[in-house]
Amino acid sequence: MNKALKSIPKFADEAEEQAFWDKADSADYLDWSTARNIVLPNLKPTTKTISLRLPQHLLDSIRAAANSRDVPYQSLIKIWLQEKLHSH
Repeated sequence: MNKALKSIPKFADEAEEQAFWDKADSADYLDWSTARNIVLPNLKPTTKTISLRLPQHLLDSIRAAANSRDVPYQSLIKIWLQEKLHSH
């Protein structure tokens, strides 16, 4: 059974559009059965800077491991964290 979809209104700005979608059910406006997955290859994930205190000997060991792999130590830490998350 197909229900009639409502028309998406015109918005003056992004804030007005966001306020609308915060309250509206998108299923009333879009037929999600026709939606497709897309890949955005040039979209970079948002990053957040954190402060992480490590004992000096641990940081030295991480830097040595990164150097032996020819990668920046912060990148190696991110790789290890990602691997650990996926292993559980």
